[in-house]
Amino acid sequence: MRTGSEPATARSALRLRFWLSAWGLVWAVLGTVVFALVGRPGWAAACGVLFVVVTVDLVLVVRHLRQGPHWQPGRDVPPYEPDHGGPDGRRR
Repeated sequence: MRTGSEPATARSALRLRFWLSAWGLVWAVLGTVVFALVGRPGWAAACGVLFVVVTVDLVLVVRHLRQGPHWQPGRDVPPYEPDHGGPDGRRR
């Protein structure tokens, strides 16, 4: 069911983001090492920057996972009730 408030009530698939970040971290490290050994400093620097971005994302994902159900509700938690615009929650 669409309510029109999806951007405000959207939930992130944090476990999926965790594994994708871990996969990206492995490839960024491998890319940095391989390009540095081959003598491509530009590509090694680009992979190094990607490593930093992926590491920051991974830290944020782990932080959100540890914060509990506010960030990662279980399957038994229904979607948040959308804001209907009125002070008491009723439509105007």
